Amino acid sequence: MAEEAPALFTFEVALEVANKVGGIYTVLRSKAESTVEELGEDYCMIGICNERFVAMEVEKMEPSLPQMKRAVDLMREKHIGVVTGRWLIEGYPKVVLFNLDTAWDMYNTWSWEMFDKTGVGIPEHDTEAKRCVLFGFLTAWFLGEFRAQCGKKSVIVAQFHEWLSGIGLLMCRMRQIDISTIFTTHATLLGRYLCAANVDFYNNLSNFQVDIEAGNRQIYHRYCMERAAAHSAHVFATVSDITSLEAEHLLKRKPDLILPNGLSIKNAQCMHEFQNLHAIAKEKIHHFVRGHFYGHFDLNLDKTLYMFIAGRYEYSNKGADLYIEAMSRLNHRLKMINSDVTVIAFLIFPASTNNFNVESLKGQAVVKQLKETVDVIKDDIGNKLFDLCLRGKLPNEEQLLDRDHVIKLKRCMYANQCSTLPPIVTHNMTDDANDPILKQIRECKLFNARSDRVKLIFHPEFLSQTSPLLSMDYDEFVRGCHLGVFPSYYEPWGYTPAECAIKGIPSVTSNLSGFGCFMQSHLSDPEAYGIYIVDRRFKNVDETCNQLTDYLYHFCRMTRRERIIQRNRTERISEYLDWSRLGMYYTNARRLAIDRTHPEFLEQTRSFSPTGSVRLPRPYSAPSSPFGSRIASPYQSDEEDNKVFDDDDGDSGLHTSNLISTDTESVLSTATTPNGTGNDVISSTASDL
Repeated sequence: MAEEAPALFTFEVALEVANKVGGIYTVLRSKAESTVEELGEDYCMIGICNERFVAMEVEKMEPSLPQMKRAVDLMREKHIGVVTGRWLIEGYPKVVLFNLDTAWDMYNTWSWEMFDKTGVGIPEHDTEAKRCVLFGFLTAWFLGEFRAQCGKKSVIVAQFHEWLSGIGLLMCRMRQIDISTIFTTHATLLGRYLCAANVDFYNNLSNFQVDIEAGNRQIYHRYCMERAAAHSAHVFATVSDITSLEAEHLLKRKPDLILPNGLSIKNAQCMHEFQNLHAIAKEKIHHFVRGHFYGHFDLNLDKTLYMFIAGRYEYSNKGADLYIEAMSRLNHRLKMINSDVTVIAFLIFPASTNNFNVESLKGQAVVKQLKETVDVIKDDIGNKLFDLCLRGKLPNEEQLLDRDHVIKLKRCMYANQCSTLPPIVTHNMTDDANDPILKQIRECKLFNARSDRVKLIFHPEFLSQTSPLLSMDYDEFVRGCHLGVFPSYYEPWGYTPAECAIKGIPSVTSNLSGFGCFMQSHLSDPEAYGIYIVDRRFKNVDETCNQLTDYLYHFCRMTRRERIIQRNRTERISEYLDWSRLGMYYTNARRLAIDRTHPEFLEQTRSFSPTGSVRLPRPYSAPSSPFGSRIASPYQSDEEDNKVFDDDDGDSGLHTSNLISTDTESVLSTATTPNGTGNDVISSTASDL
């Protein structure tokens, strides 16, 4: 075979390719477009064939690349089911998906080979680990065949996500396949188990006896697979500084790089359109609130703030306990100053339920009936008014509102009466007495009484537009809220506050979340941009709760104009969460892997441009304290919330001249090749941003 010109082929390996399981699916899906733009047709994803998703998300077609076509054909000749084609998402990336059910007859041979070469055995009962072995060996088989079809000057980079794909990396190294490997852990396996046990995780990281802890939880074989992959990879990476610390202590290798998670952001909307979208979505939440509090509706919706927490139902890890306690303290503070502000605090956590709460459904039905009755009467009055004025007569009350109208209105008003307090939860819980959220709400005595300034609504189901209660999807609900609150204890990255930021919604996060760490390192004053970071690492629970309560209290004291200005600033940082910028971290990871295996390739090709990171300064227009700006007038317009305001003097603080370079890529400038050559080609600058 004739020697080919130097080429770079990149593969990304994960079980979540075209297979919606967890958060890595979101990472891969959102990142695909920017990666394809950078790498083109030489980029491909490798995953498993889940027919449920493949039928809807994958366009099947034969590979156009000869090397890939040959590798797939060789596997198919051995009766391995391989699906090739394009993932129907933005970027239209190539995919190679393996049908694991066609490889079970080879499991015993492969598991023995893995035990013989690595000393890691798989228990008979662990089906998930067995499937990981099949996936790993099929991946190594495919990459080995592909490598054999390529010229000697071609370079192959394979990035493996999480321990579930780690066997593939491990076998590539054991079989000495000439591939530059990257292993990315999005959260350590043992870390998840330890935090689920409610241990003092971060203060004891250096004290855990990892082998014993993994053995006690019967995941030692999985832990060994993850740790072996981390140590075998040419480049080991994770998603945040806090997860890097975790990996260093639990996996015993310090990550070479941080690869923050981004989102695919389409900024096609016009200036301030997100403010209008906020108003539209907020009106839908208003409609739900009117029904939920029927019979007790004495809220001034112009002075009502919507806050929420959402995510997997991990009561402590997601900070739900801190959220409820802070809301209880906020309620006390607002009552002490006789505030006219009402906070509606939502908790969106999917939990086990039987059905909708009858009172919740009844409230929506009653309010709907009242609205329809009023609309009919309004149209009737309008027609009468027009007709009388046309005749030159000035109508009186009796001529406009007749007896039938009054009877209909009274009937609806009587139906709107309710003797019980508004429900706290919108569904009937399967285990109401032992649900941790409901137990804490009862302990805090937040029962949605008229005197309460903070009212809680627990929605134990994912949001959907087809719901008869809150007919909104999650994205629209986020747009309609005023503040997202995510004081997580264990959150390797945290997409929820990032999703708030791109919609212009301020949020609270913690310094134990990856997103919080990223914002601290890239924003000189996060609070000025609507990113509030509570300290859960160096403060005790009571101090952290007080800090969170302070943030919420001061947010309630902000004027409408200040909140609108803050939303403008928050939305303007969204571009720094886009993969078009954060993709550079993955580019640097690939370059570092190539530099450690084929440094001559980087010298021969200049296909990569130097990149760098930035630190955004404090906005010029921000007050000296995030809560220190004074009210411009003692009288506040009732229409102010529906108007759109420019940021002070139009200054967002994000002008190019304000970007300050930071040395977050220092590992690239200090990395050396195996032969001691300095990695100057990987050094970063900020001038290209």
